This record gives sequence, C-alpha cells and structure tokens, in this order.
Amino acid sequence: MQRLYDFIRRHPMGVDTFWAVMLFGFSMLWVIQVPVGVQAHWSAAFIVLLLCVVVALRRRMPEKMLVLAAALGVAQLVADVDVNPADFAMLVIIYTVAAHDGPRWASRLALAGGLSAATLSQIRWPAENTGLGGKIFFTIVMSVPFALAWVLGDSIRTRRAYFDQLEERATRLEKEREAQAKVAVAAERARIARELHDVVAHNVSVMVVQADGAAYVLDAAPDQAKQALETISTTGRQALAEMRRLLGVLRTGDGPESGEYVPQPDVQQIEDLVEQVRRAGLTVDFKIEGTPRPLPSGVELTAYRIVQEALTNTRKHGGPDVGASVRLVYFDDGLGLLVEDDGRGSAHELYEDGGADGQGHGLIGMRERVGMVGGTLDAGPRPGGGFRISALLPLKPAH
Repeated sequence: MQRLYDFIRRHPMGVDTFWAVMLFGFSMLWVIQVPVGVQAHWSAAFIVLLLCVVVALRRRMPEKMLVLAAALGVAQLVADVDVNPADFAMLVIIYTVAAHDGPRWASRLALAGGLSAATLSQIRWPAENTGLGGKIFFTIVMSVPFALAWVLGDSIRTRRAYFDQLEERATRLEKEREAQAKVAVAAERARIARELHDVVAHNVSVMVVQADGAAYVLDAAPDQAKQALETISTTGRQALAEMRRLLGVLRTGDGPESGEYVPQPDVQQIEDLVEQVRRAGLTVDFKIEGTPRPLPSGVELTAYRIVQEALTNTRKHGGPDVGASVRLVYFDDGLGLLVEDDGRGSAHELYEDGGADGQGHGLIGMRERVGMVGGTLDAGPRPGGGFRISALLPLKPAH
C-alpha cells in the first residue's frame, strides 16, 4: 500500500490521465445510450473528450483548463448536450483552481462559474412536473457540490500556504540559531584569548624578571637567588593552574574535580597581585577608598585583569626605577579603577603599536572587558611622563 501511495505521489499526471480515461469510458457509454441523432452524438462525444482532457491536464495548466471547461459549458448549452458524467470534470477543475496558488481571478471565476452552472442548466433543461419552488430547490441542491468543491480547494490552498510559512519560519530560525551560535563561539574564543593573554603576559613577565635577578645575584647572594627561584616556581604553578582552568572549558565533561582548577580572580586578590609585583621589584602604592562589598563576578574579574595588564606593562616598559599606584574606589553604583605609573612615557606607544604583547591586544582587551560589563575606560599618557588607566565599572550592565 505504501508503494502504491508513493507511486501516486511521484506520478500525479499519470493518475489524472487514468481517471480521465475512466471518465471518458463511462461518459461515452452514456452518450451512446441517449436516443439522439448522429450529429448530436458527435457533438456530445467531442465535448466529453475535451472535458476528460481538462481532468488529465488540470495540474499542469489549471487556469487554461478552467477557461476550457467554461467554454465547454457554454458549448454544451448551445449544442443542447444534456448533463452527463463528463461534467464531473467541472467539479474537479473548480477544486484544482481553488487549491492552486495561482492568480486570484481564476479562483473567483471558478466560484462564479460553479454557482451559475446549476442555474443555467435548470434554465436550459428545466425539470418537468415541478413548480417554481421545486426548481429553485433543485437549483440550490445542484449548486452545493460546486460550492463545496471550491471551499475545499480554497481551504487546502490556505493550509498549504500556512505550512509553507511555518517551514520558512523554521528555516529562518535555524539560520538565526546558527548565526547566534557562531557569534557565541566567537565571543567565547575572544574571552579565552583575553584570559590566556592576561595569564601568560603577567606570569611569564614575573618569571623572566625573577630569573634575570636570580642570575645576577646567584654568586653574590645565593639566598636572594633561591628566593627568586621560589617565586618563579610559585608563579609558574599559578599560571599552570589558571591555564588548566581555561582549557578545561574547552573539554566536554571535564568538571572542577578533574584537575587542580583555581577560582576566577576577584577584587580581593588584587592586593595579592600587587604584593607579587612588589616582590618582583616594582614599587606599587595600593589604596582602597570607600566601603568594600561583594560585586558581580564579571565586574570583579574585569577589575583584576585591568590592574594585572596595567602593572605588567608598567614593569616591562616603564623603564628603570619606575613606580606605580593602584586605586580602587567603591561608589554607590559602581567601582572605579585608577592605575598610574611614572615611567618613561613609552607605554602608550607600546600599547597602541603592539610592543607590549607582540600583537597590540593589551589595550584592546581592556576595552573589550570594560565594554562587556557596560563600563568606560580612559587610557593615555600622563602629563609629565608615565601612563594612566582609568576605568569605571557599573554594578548593573548597560542596556
């Protein structure tokens, strides 16, 4: 049964041709049995043949077959060819045109022709032994099938159009989901790149400075060299732990229990960061103004990374005997950051031209972080030398 159904769906015109042949056979049997002249038989046979052609070609050219059916109806009235089984083709073409997504004039013509067919038939071949009321009733009854054929076809067309809209909407939503997924992937890659940049740039810088210091005092002050090596070891472990946490995001199914992951840095760890930088030989003045309080995790991570990036570039490019200051200011509606140094003033060029990190992404990464939490960032050289970074991070992201 399924094979037969699939065959019918693949060969719709073949099926229509089969029914047209069957309709022609039944109609010709009716024509032969009608006691009329030879000329009338030939006229009836010609009209029956063309009506069967309408059934066979209704899907391929519905509007043309509708016009042909209307012309055959008029010819049937003029040639006095009585109602016969081939007139069923008119019901079929009315349904086909109403169901077809074609010009609206064809659907209206099909409805008007179907409703007038019974009336014209009753006028041309009035029923005998019936009064006016009977003729009206008979006309109404004969018009019902034509009206139902048009209503059924129009409802099929409307339903098909509705399903087409649903499919189009589903396709559009699928494309939008794919686009959103690509945007999300790009944003996640950018976030991980920023995190890796901050972790590597800061910790490797500390390790390089400590290694240079250890090599310099290795013979003269072994204790200081040992302390520098311990700092390198601690910093390296911290960098590995943070990188392991970041890479764990990329591995499906890896939870915190599968490795030695560390939590996301926050504002409270800025003091530890400053102390680490001080041990590396950079003089840093650190102050907190206002009343410390818990902040959104995104704001705290952004604040930590800004201070980390600023101090890293100060240490790498501020020159000898450079000093820095870090200010955290708790406002009612946000957190203010101010990081300044009194270096040689080349930090601005390094930030913008790519010397700070090899790719010029330091300041760009800061702006991206601040923008993600709806804050503002101001970075540039200080009057008299040095570099200043000022940021305001609101407690609520901007909409």
